[in-house]
Amino acid sequence: MMKNRKMVKGIALAAMVAALAAGGTAAYLTDFESATNSFTVGKVDIELDEPNWKPDENTKLVPTQVIKKDPFVKNLGVNDAFVYLEVSVPVRNVITAALDGTRNALAKTEVFSYTKNKEWTQMERKEIGQNMVYTYVYNSILKPGEKTATLFNTVTFANIIEGQLDTQQLDMPVRAYAIQSTNTGDDKTTVLEQATAAYQKYVNQNKGLSSGVTK
Repeated sequence: MMKNRKMVKGIALAAMVAALAAGGTAAYLTDFESATNSFTVGKVDIELDEPNWKPDENTKLVPTQVIKKDPFVKNLGVNDAFVYLEVSVPVRNVITAALDGTRNALAKTEVFSYTKNKEWTQMERKEIGQNMVYTYVYNSILKPGEKTATLFNTVTFANIIEGQLDTQQLDMPVRAYAIQSTNTGDDKTTVLEQATAAYQKYVNQNKGLSSGVTK
């Protein structure tokens, strides 16, 4: 009987020791921390401006008249961008005169001409309907808040013999495009090569859409 009591006490003591041991090992030094990884989607946003273009002052054009027209692009977005300008020059079948007054033969003629500024490079020239459409790429990546140099500063009306285009409205629309410069230039080396590759992707992506290039 005494032996059994000692055994019971021994078992109870062992149980208490086990319980204390268990309680001790449960008190881990722990910590917990949460990290929220937030990503903000970028934005490509541009503004086309021609501050010196005054349409109301150009309703009575005369041959060889020089007109102020100075398109440039500003990056209003948050991403670096390749920038492009597209100019549609009206083409008409007309007779022009040389500077000395000599009459030229009847021929398709771009009725406006201009001198491109060196900060831009011509990418394409194609005749579409009654327009010759030129596409230019800016030679540098345009950062947020920056603006390009003007594509040109003036345009000159052709020396067209009177009586051929009298009172006709001649439109010379300019369109601007921008494409993110990150991950769009393939493995090309120069900015112009990268911008050209990105432009082709833009053309393919926007076929048939109002945001697409002039076709």
